Amino acid sequence: MKQLLQLTNVGFNYHTSSGETMALREINITVNEGEFVAIVGPSGCGKTTILSLMSGLIKPSSGQVLINGLPAEQQRNKLGYMFQRDHLFTWRTIWQNIMLGLEIKKDKTKQNKDYAEELLKKYGLYEFKDKQPNELSGGMRQRVALIRTIAVKPQILLLDEPFSALDFQTRQNVCNDVSRIIAGEKKTAVLVTHDLSEAVSMADRIIVLSARPARVKKEFLIDLKAEGSPLKRRESLRFRGYFEAIWKELDTNEEE
Repeated sequence: MKQLLQLTNVGFNYHTSSGETMALREINITVNEGEFVAIVGPSGCGKTTILSLMSGLIKPSSGQVLINGLPAEQQRNKLGYMFQRDHLFTWRTIWQNIMLGLEIKKDKTKQNKDYAEELLKKYGLYEFKDKQPNELSGGMRQRVALIRTIAVKPQILLLDEPFSALDFQTRQNVCNDVSRIIAGEKKTAVLVTHDLSEAVSMADRIIVLSARPARVKKEFLIDLKAEGSPLKRRESLRFRGYFEAIWKELDTNEEE
């Protein structure tokens, strides 16, 4: 399996007026092509910082972050980032919002527009393409945000708590939608989440971080794909076993 993303002995320190704080230490993570990896850990341990390092937005204080064997900051065009909020522009139609990434990249070719249109049709949003974002439900808006991200054809999707702003029922449905779209488009994904059930129901592998300064404490391979959608996976008897094992790691995750 091809390695797309690699963090080797990565450390990161925050600098403030009061001094230096170590946020990450000796982080070693690999992500393979087609894999869905979730990162969980105590609040404030540096999960989103790891996504920022993966995206090349910030550089590590030590170690290296490579995408396709090159420094992450040189491979930003290979990444798509999905945030907690959908960040759709209310004054633009759904279609215009989806075109935004292609406009920024100056890559609004007929081929790319056809691909975006195909995504809208495939995932049930084509009839809404001329609507404004405030005419759509929260779940539909997140689907639009994901399609906007995928339309620029990234190799890797970075998902930063993308469902946290949604209510519980909508959240479950959107998890199903997002999982289906990512699998359907054969994308590699890294998810940061506080919701352990979400991680177990969606991921192929879960990385558990320690308290700050974070290190990789343990990894779990999740073998629930055969169960179907994330909602179906939650009904599996093995789901509870995975959940309890990972919860135990988090529950004993004391700062060292």
